[in-house]
Amino acid sequence: MFPKEKNGITAAVNALASSYESHIRPLLDAVDRLRHLKVMEEGINLPTIVVVGDQSSGKSSVLESLAGISLPRGQGICTRVPLIMRLQDDSTLSTPVIYLEYKDKRVPTSESHIASAIEIATGEIAGSGKAISNSPLTLVVRKKGVPDLTMVDLPGITRVPVHGQPENIYEQIADIIKQYIKPQESIILNVLSASVDFSTCESIRMSQQVDRSGERTLAVVTKADKSPEGLLEKVTADDVNIGLGYVCVRNRVGEETYEEARIAEAELFESHPLLRRIDKSICGIPVLAQRLVQIQAQLIAKCLPDIVRKINVKLSHNESELDDMPQHLSSIGEAMRVFMQVLIRTRETLRKLMIRGEYDNFEEEKEMHGAARLVDMLNQYKKELPHDFPMKENFLMEEISVLEEARGIGLSNFLPRTAFLTLLQRKIKEISYTPKGFVNKVWDYMEGMVLRILDKESENYPPLQAFTRRAARNLIEKMRRRSLQTVKEMIEMEMVVDYTSNPDYMKTWTDLMEQREKFMEFLQNPLMPMVMNIKGVGCVDVGHLRQRHEGLAEEAFDLKMRLVAYWRCVILRLVDVLALHVMYAVKNLVENELDYEVMNEVVNGACGSQANGLERMLEESPATTAKRERLGKSISLLMESKEVVAKIMDKISINVV
Repeated sequence: MFPKEKNGITAAVNALASSYESHIRPLLDAVDRLRHLKVMEEGINLPTIVVVGDQSSGKSSVLESLAGISLPRGQGICTRVPLIMRLQDDSTLSTPVIYLEYKDKRVPTSESHIASAIEIATGEIAGSGKAISNSPLTLVVRKKGVPDLTMVDLPGITRVPVHGQPENIYEQIADIIKQYIKPQESIILNVLSASVDFSTCESIRMSQQVDRSGERTLAVVTKADKSPEGLLEKVTADDVNIGLGYVCVRNRVGEETYEEARIAEAELFESHPLLRRIDKSICGIPVLAQRLVQIQAQLIAKCLPDIVRKINVKLSHNESELDDMPQHLSSIGEAMRVFMQVLIRTRETLRKLMIRGEYDNFEEEKEMHGAARLVDMLNQYKKELPHDFPMKENFLMEEISVLEEARGIGLSNFLPRTAFLTLLQRKIKEISYTPKGFVNKVWDYMEGMVLRILDKESENYPPLQAFTRRAARNLIEKMRRRSLQTVKEMIEMEMVVDYTSNPDYMKTWTDLMEQREKFMEFLQNPLMPMVMNIKGVGCVDVGHLRQRHEGLAEEAFDLKMRLVAYWRCVILRLVDVLALHVMYAVKNLVENELDYEVMNEVVNGACGSQANGLERMLEESPATTAKRERLGKSISLLMESKEVVAKIMDKISINVV
């Protein structure tokens, strides 16, 4: 029970405010210092008492009673931004020190002008209308007799927008409230009017969404004098699961001073026939102040070790990220060193992927398994080339036609070489696009590989990246032209002369010619079937040849078998020579030409009068500069925060209650 004398009430309140001074003040100062440093922007939540309530629930009255000051009043939403109230008991002050902090500025004010100062500041933050904002406003009140508390007052919950408010005002307020009450470091001070059914309050519904067990929720029941009926049953039944319990209070009425209001409140809970039945340990603003100070102390002591851990983790992460950033180059010598490292790493990576077939850094990226992908392309190229000599629909008719035009005066048992070359050239022309396609496919793939590796190794230096990409593309195009020239020469050589030292040619031709006699029998005997199976050629229709001269048909058969036998040698050469050429060209690119081409582009420059690549490397991109500055500021903030917490950790009493 509180004393009724004015001086006695003052003494009781002062005693409450100072009872934890020896260990509460340092904790509060540390947390407020962290809040001032904006450590929460680093994703580190601070212990916070968050005040929520439905519109007109009496939030402002509760806060005014705790702080002994007047806050903005009026119709609709008065709190349009998160208001961080920092109450500091200072018995040395004869005059309260009060100021606002927002938008990196501090605005002093006085007790009589707090409401207007808050309204002006709110207008600067959220605009002059009735819209809300998530940018916080801090009110610091240093005066004698207030409890050491830091609380965040949030806009009252309203579902119906009034004139000047956005249609989604409820959603905006709900988002702000959930942002503040969701962290486990937050204590929810839920302000409820005694005149309503607690289970219907929107603020209860929101707090239950993030604190289902209620272990972080303390309820303040206002207007106890207005609706005393059934209040005892409400707070004892606890149908809405308030884990930290209830405190019932009486709002200040009319022009009462705060001391007069506390005397009236004490008398109300002492003498009212219904309210006096409520346990005095949950009645009155002084009790609320004591509970909040106690809860706040426990919360801070509980959370500080985890805050230390999070600061260390974030600091380590940022320092590592800063270390991984590109070195800020200040001289051509440094630029040359970095450039050479890029070349060396690129060459070694490409050598592993394209030549040695080592994929340890790209195990899951099969597209980067260069040597294996070249084999795939070569196998596909082999499939696309016709392994057997291309046949026309009418067997031997093409050969007979060419032989007829190649006739000359001479011995009849000699095949004209011109006929063989004519047919060979015709067939080689038909497949000439295939090796060209293979070469283009190889160098398209190589371009992608080289650019990806170069980009990865030079990603921290955009100017260098631009030069290396241009050099790589120029080199790949040069290599492509060389390979296409090789293909062109291969095709032309095959068309100029018919030659092979491959013994399989004679063996294959001999085996095929063993069927000539049988073929002629089929041709001469009209009773024989129309279709004949020629080993090495397949089933062919010979009926159309029976009307032809036997000698010409026999010559055509010989010519066809020579072409079939020789064709296999041609295909083998087109595959083998290109395979050797591609592997040689890739090896040459990786181990010799890439370094030269890139170095020539970067060192000598390719932009006329513009700075060369090494000089351009000294120019850091705006994005990199901004990131470096951001990380530097973050590291400085976290290091300062770490010092703040380290100093207070030694002072935490193991018996904090």
